Formats: sequence, structure tokens, C-alpha cells
Amino acid sequence: MTHPIKTAIASFGMSGQVFHGPLLKVNSGFEVVSVFERSKNISEKLFPEATIVRTYEELLKNSTIELIIVNTPDVFHFEMAKQAILHGKHVIVEKPLAQKSDEGAELIRLAKKKGLVFTVFQNRRWDNDFRTVKKVIEEAKFGRLIEFESHFDRYRTYIAPDTWKEEGDEYSGVLYNLGSHMIDQVYVLFGMPKTVTAHLRIVRKNGVVTDYYDIRLEYDGFAALVKCSYLVKDPGPRYTIHGEYGTFYKSGLDPQEEMLKEGHLPNEENWGAEEPEEWGTLLYEENGEDVEELVETVSGDYNIFYNNVYDAIRNGAKLLVKPEETVDVLKILETCLISNKEKRTIIL
Repeated sequence: MTHPIKTAIASFGMSGQVFHGPLLKVNSGFEVVSVFERSKNISEKLFPEATIVRTYEELLKNSTIELIIVNTPDVFHFEMAKQAILHGKHVIVEKPLAQKSDEGAELIRLAKKKGLVFTVFQNRRWDNDFRTVKKVIEEAKFGRLIEFESHFDRYRTYIAPDTWKEEGDEYSGVLYNLGSHMIDQVYVLFGMPKTVTAHLRIVRKNGVVTDYYDIRLEYDGFAALVKCSYLVKDPGPRYTIHGEYGTFYKSGLDPQEEMLKEGHLPNEENWGAEEPEEWGTLLYEENGEDVEELVETVSGDYNIFYNNVYDAIRNGAKLLVKPEETVDVLKILETCLISNKEKRTIIL
């Protein structure tokens, strides 16, 4: 990567500090030349050579910037990404791509017209547990798939103060936050569902946005269940997959986010690896005998995303996260809103 992409980060809150900043810091294919911070200088620690600007317009007008990462609150994604594209910049948008699927489709059309690379930071495609689940499903030792269940539960009884994630309208809350990841994972595995049934709730006292969902996606011959709650004191398995002849369980969470929060950089040895006690369990029948085996976890690696973006911009490689896929995910999320509101199953 001898020709680094001159890159700007459009905000330096949690996603900038924890995800994009560290990933870009260790990737020689990118040079962070500017960061938009309204009043602080937090990015100086990681990028002492980068220029800190106080307005987004300064990034847009900087002709040396090739790529802008739009990692602001969801409500700003569409307009900021649109402006970046109109100014001739390649764009990475944090998930969700936009609040509405038609907005996402408009951004795709604009980027194609301008000949620009445009993608979405669906980093949890490279979580260690999800990469392992993909491998287990492909091997299909449990036979024909019957039911896939994914949980991402938390325990926080209070409403966090002064955060946009705890306030807003129907596009706020966990459905468009964690749900953007979980539905994307199901989409990667199985594509668009036949039907969607969603139950959305506010389970915490004084809560104003969705903090619980129970979503059922029906496919030909099997169902995918996606669940999240902020009031789960003792979580069960992260994934439970039932097949005709067996079951796979995987508990725990990918360690990358916590490691990044602790200040580790994603170029450390054995990055994303997991100890054997955290491996999943596969139980199945083989030749009339019951088999139980530990499934070694495939290491997580968010670096794959940025390596692919570099190849797409510099070498014309195909994107691993195609924006059209994320528009489909938005359509599923929109269907969840309708299903919950009308208390019925929606046929896609």
C-alpha cells in the first residue's frame, strides 16, 4: 500500500475513537489528514499530524481529501454523505446507511454517477462469533437448517444521560442501532426473508426509544429469530442454531470492541482470537452416534473492511459491503416498524 488514501473523519465521538481511528492508525493504506471536531482536540492523540477542523464544510472544500468517513449520529448520515459525494469524495458511512431506504438508494445512484466508492461500516460481519457461525452453517454437520436464533442482550436499567441514542423518534433506539448489525448478519447468511414479524418495546422505566425487539424472519423451510433487550441480567447463548440432526451453541461476545476501548490497536499479535473455553459447542448425529465437539472460534478481524476499501479505491476491487445490501437491510428494518405498529406479519 504505497499510495495511501488521504482520509478525513467527520466526527470523533465513540465510533471515531474506538473503531475508525484505531483501524486507520494501523493501516498503511490510509493517511488521516483531517478530523472534524466541533470544540475538542481528542484526535490529536492518534493523529498528531492531522488538521482538526471546526466545520464539515472545511472537509468538503479540501481538494486533497479523497475519502470521508461519515460517522456522525444517524440523523445526519444521508445529508452529510450526499454532500461528500457531490464534492467528489469517496464515502464510508456508519451503519445504518440512512434512516430510510429510499435515501440510501439515492446515495447509491449519486455515487455511481460520480464514479465513487461508497460503502457502509458493517464491521460485525467480521466478529469472531459470526465468522464462526458462517463456517458452521456452510459445513452443515447438523443437517438441514430448522431455526437460527441470534441474541445481543445487555443489562442497563438506567437511561444514559446526554446521548442521542437514548432519545428521538422511531428511527432511534436499538432497532436501528444493534438491529442494523443483527439483521445485516442474517441477510449475509440467508438473503431477503419471505415474511417479517416484529415486536418492539420500551422495557426500561423512563425510556423513550425502543430498547427491546423480538423479530422473526421466515425463509423457505426455516426461520431466523433476532432478539435484543437492555434488561437481561444473565444472557444465554449469543447464537443457537438448530438443524435436523443437531444444534450449535455459541456464547460470549467478540472481544475486539472491548480491546479497542481499552486502547489496544488492531495490529497486535493474535488480534481477535478467543480462548478455548469460549469456543462454541456442536452436537449432532453421525452414523447413528451422538457427537459433541468444540468448534474453534474463527478470529475476528475488523481490519478486513478497511483493506477491502483500499483495494476498491486504488485497484477497482469489488466491495465486501455493497451499499445495495444495506438498503435491503433498511427495507427489513422499515418492515419491522410496520409489523410492530400494525401487529401483524408482513409479506415481502
